Amino acid sequence: MASGDTLPILTAHQAISPASAGAPHSSRNLHPIMVFDDTTNWSTIFTCIMPQNYAATTGVTVYLHYSMATATADTVDWDVSFERIGDQQLDVDGDSFAAVNSVDNTTVPGTAGLVDVVNVPFTAGADMDSVVKGELFRLKVTRDAVSDDATGNAELHAVEIRET
Repeated sequence: MASGDTLPILTAHQAISPASAGAPHSSRNLHPIMVFDDTTNWSTIFTCIMPQNYAATTGVTVYLHYSMATATADTVDWDVSFERIGDQQLDVDGDSFAAVNSVDNTTVPGTAGLVDVVNVPFTAGADMDSVVKGELFRLKVTRDAVSDDATGNAELHAVEIRET
């Protein structure tokens, strides 16, 4: 794998909402989205396997493709974290997400519904919960609505993970 090469691509169809503070599934003009509230930190979780061609030398960058339901000004904040499930690494009866990495103070697009792409870098190792090639893992995406100031819902369309 080379730097910049795409690893998993995750769409709203693949997202799972946690029982508490979960972002619900919805659609915008038949585009599947996950909807994130503007006053409460809501999350969604994706489960996937890190491809066998992941080199695991420098890490990954997570790209969030999002739009805003109504906001055309102010900023949105996103938190992202990994949870390694691996081969006999995690008892799945409880959560074990690593610390979050964030992209903060992103000015939202000037047009509601216009998709913006932001990125969150992770270094290989503990920063991404030591996920390696061929391992099952989960990725948690949270809108940090308590800290951002954009009004109205944020809409997550897709997530791309690239080799750094």
